[in-house]
Amino acid sequence: MQEIEKKIKELKSLIIYHENKYYNEDNPEISDFEYDELMRELIELEVKYPNLKTTDSPSVRVGGVALKNFNQVNHKVKLLSLDNSYNKNDLINFDLRINKEVKIDEYIVEYKIDGLSVALTYENGNFVKGATRGNGEIGEDVTENLKTIRSIPLKLKEPLNIIVRGEVFISKKQFALINEIQETEGKEQFANPRNIAAGSLRQLDSKVAAKRHLDILIFDLLEGDLNLNKHDEILDKLEAIGFKVNNHKKCNDINEVAKYCESMISERHNLDYEIDGMVIKVNDINSRNSLGIKAKSPKWAMAYKFPAEEKETVVKDIVVQVGRTGVLTPKAEFEAVEVAGSTIRWATLHNQDFIDEKDVRIGDTVFIQKAGDVIPAVVRVVKEKRTGEEKKFKLPLYCPECGGTTLRKEGEVALRCTNENCPAKLRRSIIHFVSRVAMNIDGVGEAVVTELIKNGFIKNYSDLYFLKDKKDELLNLERMAEKSVDNMLESIENSKSNDLSKLINAFGINLIGAKAAKTISKKLKTMDNIIDASFATLNSIDEIGEKMANSIIEYFSHEDNLQRIERLKKANVNMVSLENEKDEKELIFKDLTFVVTGTLKKYKREEIKGLIESLGGKASSSVSKKTSYLVYGDKAGSKKEKAISLGVKTISEEEFKEAFNL
Repeated sequence: MQEIEKKIKELKSLIIYHENKYYNEDNPEISDFEYDELMRELIELEVKYPNLKTTDSPSVRVGGVALKNFNQVNHKVKLLSLDNSYNKNDLINFDLRINKEVKIDEYIVEYKIDGLSVALTYENGNFVKGATRGNGEIGEDVTENLKTIRSIPLKLKEPLNIIVRGEVFISKKQFALINEIQETEGKEQFANPRNIAAGSLRQLDSKVAAKRHLDILIFDLLEGDLNLNKHDEILDKLEAIGFKVNNHKKCNDINEVAKYCESMISERHNLDYEIDGMVIKVNDINSRNSLGIKAKSPKWAMAYKFPAEEKETVVKDIVVQVGRTGVLTPKAEFEAVEVAGSTIRWATLHNQDFIDEKDVRIGDTVFIQKAGDVIPAVVRVVKEKRTGEEKKFKLPLYCPECGGTTLRKEGEVALRCTNENCPAKLRRSIIHFVSRVAMNIDGVGEAVVTELIKNGFIKNYSDLYFLKDKKDELLNLERMAEKSVDNMLESIENSKSNDLSKLINAFGINLIGAKAAKTISKKLKTMDNIIDASFATLNSIDEIGEKMANSIIEYFSHEDNLQRIERLKKANVNMVSLENEKDEKELIFKDLTFVVTGTLKKYKREEIKGLIESLGGKASSSVSKKTSYLVYGDKAGSKKEKAISLGVKTISEEEFKEAFNL
């Protein structure tokens, strides 16, 4: 056993060494294959000898057991935000305000990384907790996901008790790679690197986060005395004990600060990750303490936000796209131009009012920018460059997809196709139905949806749940290898257990988004209750106004929609709210764990699980000594036998209803 323990220690030490060389020093000494072989050998030994696995083992980087939710964390030190500046004058005014109170002769300027801020807590040098910023006072415990970031040391080189703050991000290269995979698999692409970083860090399954190859740069010491009085010295010390710290430059006066910030407006595009500005900090810690903080931000620091980069190009054409609700959206096609590090060829023109207000014409020279450095947008038309050949544009009277008539409702800016069977509306509605904000069905992106519709596999969203009967035929489609078909069908099956609110949002009811869908389903509990709800009932729900209530009633008044919902029921898609409403119902199942087995008569399996959870209980899939009750139906098998052998209380479906007055 001593030899095994020695071997595990050697492997851990070797892996940590090579992780540091690769992720922190950018100077790898071995190939990825050789690294993977070291990790594989370590994991095999830890599985065989679990008593020798430690909490700081690099094997935790691969991800662990999926969580049900994130716990809240009260930050010991408030995570402040920053005031913004946009030009040299703003920086000079910042410097003048500070020097009225304290004489400052040094600033530190850092990159303002476009990611997600987190706090990392270490006890005796061991990483014990990581949390998102949240509102600055309360965040979410994302420790398991943060452990998968290889640039976060699990054990420091010194046994310190400290809390540090950093920014989690994803590189441009990894962003492009992930989107390439998304496109290959027919999935929706991510809008920007920050979205991936934030979404990955909030995955309940840490294995998903591990696959995204997140990175982090540390930029502040929140708690712990390193006996240093300069910010740059603290960063150097943090780097020495194992952290990857943010790029920082010392400047002797505000003019030097401004010059450096302005130089980075263009230089930032050469970085491997996104930054949306610079952060200016007083270097001296005693001076910081004298200056203090305001309610939400420190007086001793300021963010310098980069101006949106504008480029000139020509509008080659304006085309019309039909959305899931029938809205006709005009899009400008440009001569390709580089803006903020990427090639732009398209931008939405939103609606006819926008086109008229900006007076955008086909053939116009325009200035475009990426709003928030992300979304392309037309800023203004260069009218002095007009030749007289430019063409005004008007949205069509008839739908470009189906030829149906279009209508602009009173009080709305949108022009809509009125044909309920418009193929574009169908395609877009299904793309929305499977999206992450709705039913979150992986492997069914825009290209796959188009193929499924074109080949007659689906005519509406309910058809998705009957594709499992057509697997052999699906394999003949483009992009449909056996693995991708299996993954798609598995994801469709998993989506059946989504909360009712996800399904309501997936319907794409006009004016009803994710928040409203959650409010309605939490209040009314079941699909049938929502379908039967009167205008008065809907309008009485907080945040559901008259237009929203009417929109819901209109949606469920169409027989086609009701028939689709019946098909979803037939496919065993969950139709109940899984949300707790603690302020309205007593949580009679609090601290109780239930296992359900056998064939039930009154409840579908997901319905009874939803009911248990809505009343504060936990619905588990396996029997253990911690199980409070096993609820059984007809043909209950081994789970019931195991429950009896463990002394767990077993009750029938009827006894369950009677015992709890359900």
